[in-house]
Amino acid sequence: MDAKPIIVECVYNVPIDKVWQALTDNDHLRQWYFQLDNFEPRIGFKFDFIGGTDEGPKYLHLCEIMEVDEEAVIAYSWKYDNYPGSSIVKWEIFEQGNNTRLKLTHTGVETFAYNGKDFQKASFKAGWNYFVNDALKNFLQAL
Repeated sequence: MDAKPIIVECVYNVPIDKVWQALTDNDHLRQWYFQLDNFEPRIGFKFDFIGGTDEGPKYLHLCEIMEVDEEAVIAYSWKYDNYPGSSIVKWEIFEQGNNTRLKLTHTGVETFAYNGKDFQKASFKAGWNYFVNDALKNFLQAL
């Protein structure tokens, strides 16, 4: 079983505070990420959402914020209701002049592997590539 984390990186042509706001403000998150009922960037905050592929089943995601460092890091646990496995999603942002580099790391994905094809590493990679390199990038460019 492949236990290497999924890592997706991208550089955005916007200042770091704009990327941080896109990662932590629920009004922004709802425009490029999942439809969260509520979100607060504070340790211990729990949130959930429904996600899945357009044509396939939907899954209830259960998350709890584990780390917050303003304009630097936000990390949360990532589990599924009624499915075994647990993982961590970590968003790190770094100033690069007037640009911002984002590094997303998803560890523990292999713990979901026995839950079916929707939980395979390739599916997670495709999803994170979409969110980091398309959805978030397009959202930030439109600001």
